Amino acid sequence: MRRRYNPYSLPPWLRTVRAVCCQLAVPFCIFQGIRTIFFPTTFDVILLSILVLLAVALYLEWI
Repeated sequence: MRRRYNPYSLPPWLRTVRAVCCQLAVPFCIFQGIRTIFFPTTFDVILLSILVLLAVALYLEWI
């Protein structure tokens, strides 16, 4: 059986790190999106897709 994810069972320092990542994910995605529009390199597109996936995962509480 799969255990349900409970964020309150995490240590306090890890909850703090997760909260900071949640707050910074969207501004980094916006900055990287603007940078990708002006300088579209392969690295920028890959980094933007990773950041968007991370932001969605944090928003939907997958991680």
